[in-house]
Amino acid sequence: MADPVLIGEGMTGGYGGADILHNCTIAVEKGQIAVIVGPNGAGKSTAMKAVFGMLKLREGSVRLAGRDISHLSPQARVAEGMGFVPQTSNIFPSMTVEENLEMGAFIRRHNIRATMEQVYELFPILREKRNQAAGELSGGQRQQVAVGRALMTEPTVLMLDEPTAGVSPIVMDELFDRIIEIARTGISILLVEQNARQALAIADKGYVLVQGENRYTDTGAALLADPQVRKSFLGG
Repeated sequence: MADPVLIGEGMTGGYGGADILHNCTIAVEKGQIAVIVGPNGAGKSTAMKAVFGMLKLREGSVRLAGRDISHLSPQARVAEGMGFVPQTSNIFPSMTVEENLEMGAFIRRHNIRATMEQVYELFPILREKRNQAAGELSGGQRQQVAVGRALMTEPTVLMLDEPTAGVSPIVMDELFDRIIEIARTGISILLVEQNARQALAIADKGYVLVQGENRYTDTGAALLADPQVRKSFLGG
């Protein structure tokens, strides 16, 4: 098995004095999709924030491309190749679509037009609405702006926290299709998702968290087929 591009290993930590994560390990390999699922309050988003450096770990480490980045700030991790799309407040609503994408390229020192063109090819509606204020777009279109802006940093790993929250099933399916396309370009995807069944269907690797601990870890297909996982977390 190839070494993971990104791994948060043995992560223990939380906010204040209380630990939310307990020896939690999350990893994703190059060009693959890893999905974190579990019940509400399981620590899914906390695990992703820990990997991105938004949560100080008491134990454990985070490695990107073999390098320990546990000491780096979130901004420094972006410079190292991590892209992160939070669930909320993930666009600049008063800026145009294109200005949002340009803001995503803040760490770039070379021409950004080729990357912007790739984003427009991935999300054609954004090209059509590139001069429109991002805050005027539909929920699904705003999520496309947020993902596109993260892609402008040319990440090796793209992390998405609940990207389909509040969107229709049709838009959810479309977003998942785009996520698959992104992974096929070689970018690794780490995804936190409430729509567990749909997310595991596209996942190369799945992590079921319960109370901040790894309860089940397997391929997405294996977790979908596991009777205990289906009964406990997927509604039968």
